[in-house]
Amino acid sequence: MSSASFVAPASLVKTRKAKAPDPTVTDPALVRRAVKAAALGNAMEWFDFGVYSYIAVTLGKVFFPSGNPTAQLLSTFGAFAAAFLVRPLGGMVFGPLGDRVGRQKVLALTMIMMAAGTFAIGLIPSYATIGVGAPILLLVARLVQGFSTGGEYAGASTFIAEYAPDKRRGFLGSWLEFGTLAGYIGGAGLVTIMTALLSADDLTSWGWRIPFLIAGPMGIIGLYLRMRLEETPAFAAEVEKAENNRPKTPLREMVTGQWRALLLCVGLVLVFNVTDYMLLSYMPSYLTGQLHYDETHGLLVVLGVMAVMMIVQPFAGALTDRVGRRPVIATGCAGFLLLSVPALLLIREGSLLAVALGMGALGMLLVCFTASMPSALPALFPTKVRYGSLSIGFNVSVSLFGGTTPLVVTALIGATGNMMMPAYYMMAAAVIGGFAVWRMAESAGRPLPGSAPSVAGRHAE
Repeated sequence: MSSASFVAPASLVKTRKAKAPDPTVTDPALVRRAVKAAALGNAMEWFDFGVYSYIAVTLGKVFFPSGNPTAQLLSTFGAFAAAFLVRPLGGMVFGPLGDRVGRQKVLALTMIMMAAGTFAIGLIPSYATIGVGAPILLLVARLVQGFSTGGEYAGASTFIAEYAPDKRRGFLGSWLEFGTLAGYIGGAGLVTIMTALLSADDLTSWGWRIPFLIAGPMGIIGLYLRMRLEETPAFAAEVEKAENNRPKTPLREMVTGQWRALLLCVGLVLVFNVTDYMLLSYMPSYLTGQLHYDETHGLLVVLGVMAVMMIVQPFAGALTDRVGRRPVIATGCAGFLLLSVPALLLIREGSLLAVALGMGALGMLLVCFTASMPSALPALFPTKVRYGSLSIGFNVSVSLFGGTTPLVVTALIGATGNMMMPAYYMMAAAVIGGFAVWRMAESAGRPLPGSAPSVAGRHAE
């Protein structure tokens, strides 16, 4: 037999090359468990955010008793801000680790660290008991929280995205931010109830510990849910292709090899987080500090807007599956560019109805991002570097732009005396986000880069 007889016909070679990979058929029950486990971690992160923000005055008295209320508050928020400084470090550690050992293992680890950091705050003795050791321990606990958070959002969004069927990724991903809103409402709402029920002395002596101690049971539940999950099909397929059953991608390749996607990620996260922190973190302080609005009414308005956002969130996520991520994100950018000034003018008018309308308009525009980003961001990167590259891009952008929003806007108002600075800042972010949307590719209904198509199982709802 001649050697030529072993050569396959050209037509057969072409057929094999053109053959698409077999689609992954998802188990609806497993997908639902994955979404719940991922969303709970986000809820826990923002539960802590809501608690810490709204009990900051009490924490200042407990840990920084200088006798100067302003100094106390600044010190408390200084410890809060320290967590943002280590988020990129957490992203650079947990992200590549998630691409190497698996998403599920790393998400279980970040859940443990988040719960431990928050729970530990509730156990720290006061300054009156151990002196300077109290604020040092508070800072350490905040650094643990920030470090673990660096691997949380990117991992959770990657986990859901890699489990979800291509045609339902927007809807399922939107539940991640549903958890964010639920956690924030839960934390801020609990502090509001405690403030109403407890005396100032009781709140300072022991009541402030309760919200932080709740993190212990929440963490155990979240860890149980995450430990029951299997690894995502996309990562399992990547492991099967890799040598020694371990995908090996240097940190350098996650950055230099993905520089264009990273820039898009930073731009999208910038507009997402600037508007997010502006509405949920800065606006309550703006209402009370700059406009002298009643503190309780201001908080209730913000919580009401977030409750409405929760209701709209899944529907907006489903909309991104039908019309695409780009049109929805672009609508949010255009809305903030055109409506930030009118919305802030309404808020400055001061009546409860005007404030609610202005805040509500900003909240509905923010939903364009909260419903789209959990599915749009993971689609920027291929499977082998998705967790790592997304962690780096997301946390760098949050630390530089999102987390600094209240501080920068306050400084701009102080320097210029212009009370419209919050609107101008959101408009600038919208321009940057709009450019990123213009340059990004549509991902709705399509397989994730580097992954096989994913379709819903027969019993999917």
